[in-house]
Amino acid sequence: MYRLARWMHEAGVGRTLLVNSAVFSGGASFADVVPPDMSGPHDLFARYTFENPRRAEAELRAVLPREVVAEVDWTTLKRESRSVVDPELRRTERDLLFSAKLRGGRPILLYLLLEHQSRVDPWMAWRMLRYVVKQLEQWRRHHAESPRLPVIIPVVLYHGEEGGWTAARRVEELFDVPEPREGWLGLLPRFEYRVDDLTEEAATALMARPGSPLMRLALLALKYGRSEELAEQVTGWKALWWELWAEPGGREELFTLVRYLVRVGDKAAYMATAGMLDSLMQEPGTEELMRSYGDELIAQGVERGLKEGEKRGLKEGEKRGLKEGEKKGVAQSILRILAARGVAVGEAVRQRILSCGDMAMLDVWFDRALSANRIEDVLGDVAH
Repeated sequence: MYRLARWMHEAGVGRTLLVNSAVFSGGASFADVVPPDMSGPHDLFARYTFENPRRAEAELRAVLPREVVAEVDWTTLKRESRSVVDPELRRTERDLLFSAKLRGGRPILLYLLLEHQSRVDPWMAWRMLRYVVKQLEQWRRHHAESPRLPVIIPVVLYHGEEGGWTAARRVEELFDVPEPREGWLGLLPRFEYRVDDLTEEAATALMARPGSPLMRLALLALKYGRSEELAEQVTGWKALWWELWAEPGGREELFTLVRYLVRVGDKAAYMATAGMLDSLMQEPGTEELMRSYGDELIAQGVERGLKEGEKRGLKEGEKRGLKEGEKKGVAQSILRILAARGVAVGEAVRQRILSCGDMAMLDVWFDRALSANRIEDVLGDVAH
């Protein structure tokens, strides 16, 4: 029951942070969906969760006015490719555009911005207005015969770490006009965007929302991902973990959730996540998930282990010992990775790896071990 937790604890030795071993639905690898300029794990995880139209539907239903929700034919909801060319509004990994039909057949566009900044942008209403105008210009070029424009509703999903959303939600609030303002409103642009402020939502409310288990777990993970409460909160999500585990494709989705928690959480959250996975280990098929996840955990632990080792080594002034300890740590990590992947290692090979004093060679072996299926994949044809 505690093997996975032990793997996570022992993974505190190693060398590199890897993001290329997970495989998602549809055959896309973790690396395939991580662009070079992506700002962090929040973007990747939120985008993976909400680019699915059914999960996006649940989020949009939760934040849009009831009368709008009732008018949308949600069976027509689909994700659109980006079409805005403006350099300041071009595609980012934080935004998603969806289209749908209203009950009478009219088109509607729903723009979901995943806002991960720690501070609230006071000019968000202006940003959203500019986006809507650019999108409508694009729409008109492709629908020149239409006498009217489609409705575009922007929605901001916010989970910043410095309190609730405080920016103006209506663009007219940004204009500097004398009091009383009411007499000026007819002369100002009128525009409003919606906000799903996770910082203001209780965990119980998020858990009770309609939608898939991953969608609700994603909202909880985003809300508490930067918080010291994460470890405590994770243990309270047990029912949702089990619900996700039992769903078709749920194990891949669970793996994605776990990767996010491991990347953003502290040691306590790390171990709480291990405990939750331990509770699932008695289910059939868990071993396969463990093997894939073991690769990630061992690789994730590298930087942590080295930083701690460096602190101790510098404190004691044992620079030479630190270098030797680093080599030994990498060698041990290689053996743990191979064990996690089920690669048989004989005693002679084990000693060869442990006694290697060439850090460059250890680095090569470490990288090879992450995808190895046999010992020859790591050491070459002369492995024995």
